[in-house]
Amino acid sequence: MSIVKINVLTVPAEQRETLEKRFASRAGAVESSDGFEWFELLRPVEGTDDYLVYTRWRDEESFQAWMEGPMKAAHQGGSDRPKPAASGSTVWSFEVVQQTGPKGE
Repeated sequence: MSIVKINVLTVPAEQRETLEKRFASRAGAVESSDGFEWFELLRPVEGTDDYLVYTRWRDEESFQAWMEGPMKAAHQGGSDRPKPAASGSTVWSFEVVQQTGPKGE
């Protein structure tokens, strides 16, 4: 069964637009990764400054291969690299034990 990784990013209000633009500019970077199943960037509506970056993977090995390859390369840079938009980050990990979708008509 699939695994889910949720990266919880604490983003000050003045950095929200920056964060969203950075994710938009990297659209397509994860979709071709082996074992990748889904991505969503969730913007907080009320009560928190935390964005959630939801990704779903076939297995832990697929996620780790992406972390050590394309993701690592995308986040490395020289001295001209911009300051991070998030002030904190925590990754939550889950196994999918049940799932369902809409009923067909």
